[in-house]
Parts: sequence; C-alpha cells; structure tokens
Amino acid sequence: MSLIDDAKAAQGKAYAPYSNFKVGAAVKTPSGAVFAGVNVENAAYPEGTCAEAGAIAAMVLGGEKEIVEVAVIGSSDEPTPPCGGCRQKLREFAAPDVPVTMMSRTGKTLTLTVGELLPGAFTTDFMD
Repeated sequence: MSLIDDAKAAQGKAYAPYSNFKVGAAVKTPSGAVFAGVNVENAAYPEGTCAEAGAIAAMVLGGEKEIVEVAVIGSSDEPTPPCGGCRQKLREFAAPDVPVTMMSRTGKTLTLTVGELLPGAFTTDFMD
C-alpha cells in the first residue's frame, strides 16, 4: 500500500459533519512506520483539528520524531494542500526536501516539497 493509499483510507474516517470536507493524511518515518490522521471538526469553530496535525501527534506518540514522506487527500477536485499552520507543523519534523503528495477526490495528484510549500519557514535556527 502506498502512503497516499494510507491517507485515503484514513480520510474515510474523518469527522466533518459541518463542512463535509474530509481530509486524510499520512506521514512516513525513517523506520518505515506510517502514521495517519484525519480532520476532526467541532461545533465551536475553529476548534477542530487538521489531518496532518493528527498524523504528527500519532507519530510522536509512537516514539518517532522525523518525517521522510507526507501524503494528504481532501474532498476537492484539485489536490488538497496542507493549511499554513500544518505546513509549519510538518516543517518541525521534516526537512525542506521531504516530498508532500497531495491528491484530489478525483485522483489528481501534485507533489511538492515541504520547502516549496513553506519557503522561509521559522525553525529553531532563529532561536540561537
């Protein structure tokens, strides 16, 4: 199963009763482990969580702290990119050259790197 297949399998479990915009995400670590997440909406908008954040939380809970590949699928006709906040969250654990494959509900894909999605990212280098 590919990483985009893992994201697609997760997407079916998303909780999006308000927008009906279901998102699934999956991240792969250097060990080959895969962690998935879904968006979870909340009536007290914007208190929901994003699929990418859920996948990252599952990865950290699983004892891993590095991402080598990302996949995201959404309910749109175009490939669904991570939101701005999730781009920063991904960059916390992924190098700029890590590929992010985005897929639409129709199967259209687009792959960009974390660096292309978030140029000029804020990193710990600024904290020295």
